[in-house]
Amino acid sequence: MQSFFEWLESNRQKREKPWLVLGKGPSFSKRDQFDLSGFELASLNHAVREQPVTVAHMIDYDVVAACGDAVEKNAQVLVMPWIPHVQNRPGVRTLEELARTDPSLSLLDQQGRLLWYNLSTAPQIREGSPVVPVRFFSSEAMLGLLAQAGVRQARSLGIDGGANYSAQFEDLREKTLLANGWQSFDVQFAAIAQILLKTGLDYAPLDLESPIRVYVAATEAQMLAVRVLEFSIRKWTSMTVTVYPLHRSDIEIPVPADVKNQARTPFSFQRFLIPALTAYQGRAIYLDSDMQVFRDLRQLWTSPFDGADLLTVREPEETGRRPQFSVMVLNCGSLRWDIREIVQALNDGTLSYERAMYDMAVARTIHANLDPAWNSLERYRVEETALLHYTDMNTQPWLSRSNPLGYLWVRDLLEAIDQRFVTEEMVAEHVRRGFVRPSLLFQLEHRIEDSFILPKKARQMDEGFVPPFRASPLQQSSPWLRPAARLRAVARTYFQNSRVYRAGRKLRRLLKPS
Repeated sequence: MQSFFEWLESNRQKREKPWLVLGKGPSFSKRDQFDLSGFELASLNHAVREQPVTVAHMIDYDVVAACGDAVEKNAQVLVMPWIPHVQNRPGVRTLEELARTDPSLSLLDQQGRLLWYNLSTAPQIREGSPVVPVRFFSSEAMLGLLAQAGVRQARSLGIDGGANYSAQFEDLREKTLLANGWQSFDVQFAAIAQILLKTGLDYAPLDLESPIRVYVAATEAQMLAVRVLEFSIRKWTSMTVTVYPLHRSDIEIPVPADVKNQARTPFSFQRFLIPALTAYQGRAIYLDSDMQVFRDLRQLWTSPFDGADLLTVREPEETGRRPQFSVMVLNCGSLRWDIREIVQALNDGTLSYERAMYDMAVARTIHANLDPAWNSLERYRVEETALLHYTDMNTQPWLSRSNPLGYLWVRDLLEAIDQRFVTEEMVAEHVRRGFVRPSLLFQLEHRIEDSFILPKKARQMDEGFVPPFRASPLQQSSPWLRPAARLRAVARTYFQNSRVYRAGRKLRRLLKPS
């Protein structure tokens, strides 16, 4: 019996092709809308009933009994864990043992059509083959299998959120729908995001525009912040993302003749370049560099335009602020922005800086209907905040030790370094060039998230540091230096390093359904 990895290695032409993974979710019914001939097809569980595929993948032995005839008819090979699950729990018998007594598996094995792999939930691992992690659903295992085997591109239909099947599987609703105890298929997206982050697999649902294109306003001095922002995006986003720092585009931005219409920051006008950079096609997301993401960006990417040229965040009524344009989803096909024409309008008086920047008057139809959680200004709530915006330049975590939320940013920086997404050499270079505060190096070396608890020798490293946006040494903002804030930082660090906290996290993981 071959492993999946051995089989794909001996069929390299299949590994070089893009793969389409078919699940039972609602978008499975869209497969007739696409030309599937360029894909190798893989089905999850019962999806093999409805579609001939290259690979049928099943984690649970129970599915074999329900779909044995369909596998024989529609699949070139069947792939299962070395120790399959039984009734949504890891079993005890190996696939080899099951094949001795199960007629369907026995026939496939004799024909060389039964393949195995090591699944992370198994009580024992067969040596000599990689382990494929799974936390929630079989979609993760299949995408992980493909990525670890060297497949570079995968698409899907039927790997959806929510709690519904496609109509073709209505007969299974009472039998298998969310039978593993989870309330929604949404939980799989976090695990898929981790697969993409760690393997670089190019993945997206076939019915969505991809990749997600994110354009970030920045200067070279902000590239460390951009990289941490990009890491936070990839950490949470369940489809492929590309991130473009706008200052690196080759489009020149003219300077308006009147000083009052000139850019207030080096990146003020960069957002107007985006439609041209996309060749006026498709969607794009605009972000500032001083941000950090805590939710799947796919939620923004799929927001309906409903006739709008541009979507922005809805401001809560209690703030009294007009809509901000630091987070935008752009319909590049209808935004015919040309930076030269916009600057010319500023020069001839038909457009003012205020109308261009604060009203986004260069867009015809704006819908300010995105969830306010996507632009949370200096506020963070666990599992609620989608995007944290560090708007106070005096306390941005890469420039100052005084932001009470700075530990969140440093936490992602440390994780990005652990995953080799950012290098310590980059941080050191940015310190040398005066782009970020020197005490960051101490935090990296000693793995201290919270700058409020840095010792005196670390704080002294920042003496004389002049952030790029200032002409004089940074003045610490006294409101952030309250004793209560320092006390919270110490308590949080102590608690997160305690045995009780670590034991609690381990217990929660064990109690989650596999």
